[in-house]
Amino acid sequence: MTADGDGKEVVFQRVGVDRMGEVLSVLDEAAQWLNTCGISQWPAHFEAAWVEEAILRGETWLVTTGDKVAGTVTMDWSDPLWTDADAAGYVHRMAVRRWASGLGVCILDWAANAAQQRAAKYLRLDCVKSNDRLRAYYEARGFEHRGDVPVGGAPGQRLEDGLVTWVSRYELALPRA
Repeated sequence: MTADGDGKEVVFQRVGVDRMGEVLSVLDEAAQWLNTCGISQWPAHFEAAWVEEAILRGETWLVTTGDKVAGTVTMDWSDPLWTDADAAGYVHRMAVRRWASGLGVCILDWAANAAQQRAAKYLRLDCVKSNDRLRAYYEARGFEHRGDVPVGGAPGQRLEDGLVTWVSRYELALPRA
């Protein structure tokens, strides 16, 4: 638990498949907003299959504030976009409802803490290379750009084929606990 910018309690709840609809609702709202802004970060609609495995692994969370679902995040412990053996936590599918704008800082802080608790050296994430606004946001939060790579498949997938999108990888060195 932590607090948002307004001092409201923020709670991270690990989700099961019974709450997949809530996760998809947050992701779809964020995706539609991005598309409205002309940002091709995500498709207009998320498929359940794209998030189901992470939910089954216990890596997907709903973020609530004021007893309302405000966002979602998936915290993975490996990602094939990174080929080194360094211990790291990987933030995927972080999305915030428009009324909770600004909550991303709290989610990233929570993710960094979760990674530190697992003795990770880094918190890592990626975004579409063309999303200059999001890239600047991550850099302002202390993340360092670690190169651009092509990925295939739906958001969150790492497939060998299908639609290819270039993403920028970012890394935040974590202080030793």
